[in-house]
Amino acid sequence: MKDQTRNVALLCAAQALLFTNNTILIAINGLAGYLLASDKSLATLPVTGYVIGAALTTMPVSQLMRRVGRVNGFSIGTLIGILGALVCGYAVYSHNFWLLCAGTMIMGIYNASGQYYRFAAADVSGADFKSKAISLVMAGGLVGGVLGPQTSKLTKDLLPAEFLGSYLALIGFCVIALMLQRLMRIPHTAPESLQSQGRPLAEIARQPAFIVAVLSGMVGYGVMNLLMTATPLAMQSCAHPFSEAAFVIQWHVIAMFAPSFVTGSLIKRFGVRNIMFTGVLLSLSCVAIALSGVEVMHFWIALMLIGVGWNFMYLGGTTLLTEVHTPAEKAKVQGANDMAIFITMAVSSASSGWLFSARGWEIMNYGAIPFLVLTGAAILVLRQRPSAAAA
Repeated sequence: MKDQTRNVALLCAAQALLFTNNTILIAINGLAGYLLASDKSLATLPVTGYVIGAALTTMPVSQLMRRVGRVNGFSIGTLIGILGALVCGYAVYSHNFWLLCAGTMIMGIYNASGQYYRFAAADVSGADFKSKAISLVMAGGLVGGVLGPQTSKLTKDLLPAEFLGSYLALIGFCVIALMLQRLMRIPHTAPESLQSQGRPLAEIARQPAFIVAVLSGMVGYGVMNLLMTATPLAMQSCAHPFSEAAFVIQWHVIAMFAPSFVTGSLIKRFGVRNIMFTGVLLSLSCVAIALSGVEVMHFWIALMLIGVGWNFMYLGGTTLLTEVHTPAEKAKVQGANDMAIFITMAVSSASSGWLFSARGWEIMNYGAIPFLVLTGAAILVLRQRPSAAAA
C-alpha cells in the first residue's frame, strides 16, 4: 500500500510537469507558427508536428517500456523532450518555421512516453483502486493548467526572440520530471509475459468494449484538440489580446483535470459508460455555447465545458480499455489505443488552421457534432451489452 501511494504521487507530479509543458506549447505553438509561417494557413503545423511525433512513436515507446520497464522508458522520452525544446528554441531564434515543426515533432516523443503515466498507475494499483489511481494521476494536469499559461506569459518576451524564453523554459520542467522518474518503483513486466504475446490485436479489437474505449478517447481528444488549437487564433481574429487567450486556455486545462479528483469515484459509483456518455453531452454543450457568440465569455465557457467532457470521455475510455486485455497484451493494446488517439489529434491539428482560415470558427464547431453523436450512440449500444466490458 505504501509503494502504491508513493508511486501514484510521483506519477501525479510527473503528469503535472508533462502538462505544464503541454499547456505552454498549446498557448504558443499556433502563435509562433503564425509568426514564422509565410503561408498563414500553415500556422498550426507546429501543433500538428507535436502530435505527429507522438502518433509515430507511441507504439514503439510502449514496446520499449515492455522491454526496459516503465521508469527507463519515461526517462528516455524526457531526455528526447529536452532535445526537442532546444531545437524549437533555435528555430524561433533563427526564424525557421520548418525547423520549429521538426522541434515540436521531437518533443512529441516526450508526450508519447508521458501518456503512459496513467497506465503505470493502473499497473501499480489494486483492482479497487485502479480507476481512482488513473484519475489521481491525471489530476496532476491541473497544475499544468495553472503553471503553463502563466509561464508562457512571463517568458514569451523574456528574450530578444519572441517565444524563445517559453521554449527554453520547457527544459527546466523536463529536468525536474527526470529526477522524479528516477524515484519511481514500478515493477518490470514479468518474464513469462514477455514470452507470451497473447491474442492477436485484431481479435482483441473486435470486442465492443475495445471499440467504444478507443472511440471515446479518439473523439474526445480529437474534438477537444480541434477547437482548443483554433481558439487562440479565433480570439486573435476577434481582437482579443494574448493575455485573454492565455486566460481561456488556462481555465480550459483546469477544467480538463480538476474533475479527475472525483472522476474515479464517479466511475465506480455510476459506471464507466454513464460517465463517458455524460462527457459526450458536455462536449455537445461546448459546441452550442461556441456557436452563440465570440465574446471572451463564450470562448471561456465553451472551453471549460469541453475540458470536463474530455476528462469524462478520456478517463472513461482509459478505464474501460484496462478491462479488455491481459498483462501480456497490454503493451500492444495500450500502444494501439494511444496511436489511434494521436493520429486523430494530428488530423484535427493539421486541419484546424486550414478550417479556421477557409471556413471560420462556426463551421469548425458544426463539424464536431457528427463525431460526438456517433460516439454517444456507440456508448448507448454498449450499455445494452453489460457483459461486453469484460475481457
